[in-house]
Order: sequence, then structure tokens, then C-alpha cells
Amino acid sequence: MAKKNTKVNFKEMKEAELKKELVSLREALRVIHFKAEGSRSKNVKESTILKKQIARAMTELNKK
Repeated sequence: MAKKNTKVNFKEMKEAELKKELVSLREALRVIHFKAEGSRSKNVKESTILKKQIARAMTELNKK
């Protein structure tokens, strides 16, 4: 099974790009939460991974 490359380098992004990425990550997390209400998710770690990516993006945004 091939592993998805979800690694994003937040350190190289500009502030506007970070804000845009943060909005898209939060939207993806919201969709997963609503999708999880109705049925079982195939990837149970997906929400955890998104939460960690949101935290990384917010950390870099606060540094700048």
C-alpha cells in the first residue's frame, strides 16, 4: 500500500500562504467530523494528522 505524502514544509511558506493553508486544513477537518457522524471512516488517523498539521501551521504563523 502506497503511503501518501502529506508532509508540508510550513517553514518555507509565506504568511499569506500559511493562512490559506490553515483555512483549507480546518475545512478538511470539519468535513471529516461531519462525515464521521454518519458512517465509519476508513482512515481513523486522518483527523489526528489534520489536527497536528493545523498546530504546525499555527506555530509557524505565530513565529512570523
